[in-house]
Amino acid sequence: MATLIIVVIIVVLSSALCSGAEAALFSVSIVKVRQLSNSNKKGGKALLSIRENMSRPIAAIVVLNNIANIVGSVIAGGIASVTLGNRWLGIFSGFLTFLVIIFSEIIPKTLGERYAEKIALIVANPVRFIASILTPVLWGIEKITLPVTGESSQKFTTNESEIKLLASIGGKEGVIEKKESDLIQRVFELNNTTSKMLMTPRVALTHLEGNIQLGKVKDQIISSEHSRIVVIDRTPDNVIGVAMKDELLTALLNDKESENVNNFTNPAQFVSETTTADELLSTFQGSHQHLGVVEDEYGGVSGVVTLEDVIEILTGEIVDETDKSEDLQEAARVKKIE
Repeated sequence: MATLIIVVIIVVLSSALCSGAEAALFSVSIVKVRQLSNSNKKGGKALLSIRENMSRPIAAIVVLNNIANIVGSVIAGGIASVTLGNRWLGIFSGFLTFLVIIFSEIIPKTLGERYAEKIALIVANPVRFIASILTPVLWGIEKITLPVTGESSQKFTTNESEIKLLASIGGKEGVIEKKESDLIQRVFELNNTTSKMLMTPRVALTHLEGNIQLGKVKDQIISSEHSRIVVIDRTPDNVIGVAMKDELLTALLNDKESENVNNFTNPAQFVSETTTADELLSTFQGSHQHLGVVEDEYGGVSGVVTLEDVIEILTGEIVDETDKSEDLQEAARVKKIE
């Protein structure tokens, strides 16, 4: 009887170790595993190597688990038939199955998932060692299963939807601040938003003709709510540059009213209607300019877009003391109707 009890304990414990290890290895996220590896946590590098190629380590665990369950059950059944007799063999088999389900599957897998990080770090090196010993067996299993499972494809750590969801959950649960969660959500709008969606439309542009004297457009300069004013050659489709309002005002104060506007004009930067906000941000950073003239597919001017327009995707509408309208696109539509 003692031999039977020892065999049953060995079967249940062996299977439990395999089930708990498998659950723990699957439960730790790859991001957490990389963090553990970078922090030189004991077992972290072994755990990372397992998570980056799970097929053989998990196959090794499955092989051991099945050996424990099948071979152990056969041995235990043989001992039980001698010790208890054949008439009790059915009852013993049912009892052993119950023990395996409860103590080798449900409880170990629950604990493996609950304490995944600690258990995974402990079992990583032993599992990798066992997988190396069983390499010939595992290689044969891979060849047999390959026609069904196929080649492993590239796996990404996460995707945009998951990051948005995690940010939303983190904000609700207080792991990160609500403002931080909202900012993360808005970042992904940068490559979904185009110049055409952000721009101040052509009909709402403040523009000056380059060959006109400053004194003749003094009132327009003073009343402009923009810090940068588009300079054109007769029509808005012929943009020749951009003038800074403060430079024009300084020139007026210095009695340079007789000079033409184009004497104070800097080269314009042109972007297409389909340029995305993240591309605009890189363009503005590279050129050290904060305004781009938006061209349509035919080369005509649709409007202008600024660095502030891009930043507002992340922060929401920015309205300063000089703005007469919060939404210049809406103001342009009203102006067009009028």
